Amino acid sequence: MNAKIFSKEGKETGSVTLPESVFGVAWNPDLVHEVVVGMQSNARAGTAHTKDRSEVRGGGRKPWRQKGTGRARHGSRRSPIWTGGGVTFGPRSEKDYSVKINKKVRTKALASVLSKKLADNEILFVDSLKMEEPKTKDVKTMIEAIAKGADQAGLATKRKNAAIVVLADRNLATEKSFRNFGNMEVIQAKDVNPVDLLTYKYVVVADAPSSVEILETRVANTPKSK
Repeated sequence: MNAKIFSKEGKETGSVTLPESVFGVAWNPDLVHEVVVGMQSNARAGTAHTKDRSEVRGGGRKPWRQKGTGRARHGSRRSPIWTGGGVTFGPRSEKDYSVKINKKVRTKALASVLSKKLADNEILFVDSLKMEEPKTKDVKTMIEAIAKGADQAGLATKRKNAAIVVLADRNLATEKSFRNFGNMEVIQAKDVNPVDLLTYKYVVVADAPSSVEILETRVANTPKSK
């Protein structure tokens, strides 16, 4: 399984061999959904918090005597049925939303998404996007050239969630060059995950041979079933 590699100018410069274990896996929507929902749950901060009747201020004395007033009996202004009282069954900050995701399941989902993206012609391989200094204008020119060369006009025209750029190694100049694009994100190959891949339409894999090797290593290091 081979794929074309494009240069910064959008010209085809060669090809890269894609491992079947990463880019030739069957699409498994149920598995991917399980992993994506789990990762989103693990990312929840859980900061929403309401006060119950023991935490709200006031209500130290009985509002009025028990009998003889003609009014309903009440023991505290902290009661949830009073304005300013505690909240019943509200969100609490101590709630833990995290779920356990097995490494093997997570890796299978990653390979499934990458394979699906490749099958849908939404992955572009580039020889290099390394920048010597941050230049947003230069990056825009490169993306337009690559989109034209790969016949993927949406890469340069899509306004939201256009592409996620995968780098083999961190390059601050490249990262800073993409910061002014609200529809693109830069990530390292070692940190690629199903949530980010599904958020963006296209995947631009820079330093193609090295990035593919890193992805293959991640899949190969998955513990085998007994």
